[in-house]
Amino acid sequence: MSKLLSLPIVPGKGLGFLILGISLHEVLTRIKAQPHIYPTIDFVYSPQQPLAEPSVLHLPVNGLRLHFDGPDQRLRLIEVQDFTKTHLSYKNMDLVKIPDSKTSQSTYSTPDGLTGPLFRHVYHKLMGPAFPGEYIPPSSCQSGTGLYILSYPGIAFTFPLQHSAWSPDIDFVSLLSSNAASHAKSLAIFNGSSWQEARGDLFLRACPNPRSLALSSRGKELRPDEIDLVKIRGNGKIEMTRRSTPPFIITLSETTPQDLITELGPPDAIYRKNDRRLSIHKSHGRNRSFKRPYSASPANYDDITDTDQSSIHTATDDSGAEDNLLKKDERNGDLSAECFYNYFHHGFDVFISYPTFQSPPFPTSSSDQRMSPGSKITDRVVATKLLLHANIPGSYPFNRYRRSRWVIDSPAIHDGNSPLTSETPFADLSHYLKKIWKGTYVNESEEKSLQRGMVLNRGWGDSPGSSCELLGGWEESADTQRKGIGNSANNGGPGSGNTELFGFPGLVFEVLKNDA
Repeated sequence: MSKLLSLPIVPGKGLGFLILGISLHEVLTRIKAQPHIYPTIDFVYSPQQPLAEPSVLHLPVNGLRLHFDGPDQRLRLIEVQDFTKTHLSYKNMDLVKIPDSKTSQSTYSTPDGLTGPLFRHVYHKLMGPAFPGEYIPPSSCQSGTGLYILSYPGIAFTFPLQHSAWSPDIDFVSLLSSNAASHAKSLAIFNGSSWQEARGDLFLRACPNPRSLALSSRGKELRPDEIDLVKIRGNGKIEMTRRSTPPFIITLSETTPQDLITELGPPDAIYRKNDRRLSIHKSHGRNRSFKRPYSASPANYDDITDTDQSSIHTATDDSGAEDNLLKKDERNGDLSAECFYNYFHHGFDVFISYPTFQSPPFPTSSSDQRMSPGSKITDRVVATKLLLHANIPGSYPFNRYRRSRWVIDSPAIHDGNSPLTSETPFADLSHYLKKIWKGTYVNESEEKSLQRGMVLNRGWGDSPGSSCELLGGWEESADTQRKGIGNSANNGGPGSGNTELFGFPGLVFEVLKNDA
């Protein structure tokens, strides 16, 4: 029998490398790289509301269950459901004694079938005294066993307790030390002073730890800070709000590759742009943009149809040496200098190309924000587009990028309603954007033609990816009921892998059938 995984318990912080607050992308990437340790991965999410409801990552062979919030996809709760499948320790003391390799694990069980520590071991040797916990009576009269949750700061144990023995007048130490109580059934690690206090807002409270393991380890001061929120301000300006350092402003058609590397670090990969299959849509858009570069139509149809395969690749044809990142290609007919900087750990890509017209400001912006952009057309490559990845569960490229959250940051854009964010259903978001841009179209016919959805198929192997200024992920049809990580995205049904692209001035959204 192979050696068991060993993980130390740190109440309120995590279990081994599973640090509370770490991103779903980080966890999945790590455990998928070790199939000999984590041979089975079950991932459960809500197909109808993948961003509103929590998701659960179950590791049955390891006896663990991990809970992530929906909007930010960060680890909020760690559950140990089987104490014999992972070697657990607290301050170098075993939580339970695991049989050696000569003994079958299946024979290691108590008469009640539970394998966790006894209350005496937890109370006298591991954690010490505690405040009274919470008793949960059996859900039906047929069951004679309730549950007692004994909570410490950042950690809680669940002990089965005979309902007939329960009395609020008897102290919990006497109850759990008696024969009426069994070995612990499960253990939970969370952020909070007690389970009773934490469970109400467990998936909403601020995370004290970063999303990346690299920022939780030694040498973190040498690594670029993580991006918490992307604020889209219009007029080609995008503010990157960071966790613990001042924000960084990207100005499209002005920010250089050197600026990106200085502020964000070198990209995880570089992808050279070569897909031109949708270029038929570009000529019409370019003619329009030269006549009226700040009309309500997208600056040009490149915003919608410019394509690449960066979402499909986890490495690049010419990624690697950092000394080549800033190497300048001479401008020629095949646009060899154009490329994507792939920041998988930040959750976005940046398209490096030659300067173009910047996107127009929002009509609701103040007068100083609505000044015409003054970017100069030069032969120097700059950042011209930003692609934000939503990492929506069930989408075609799920887990290739960390989830990137954004907000459209413009005064009075909401009319007193909730802000327009990466969690806003597209039907609501589209309603408000149509309203603020309504007076800028030439006529009603132009308005309707520019707001039609363009169908994009993600399920075919040779389907082009999309590079758009704002893109909510490389998603597939929401009717794919994916229960595990390894399932194919294409189920062969009609519309499988299809999404729709919707464009607004300076913004393009890729939308699943569940409106995410």
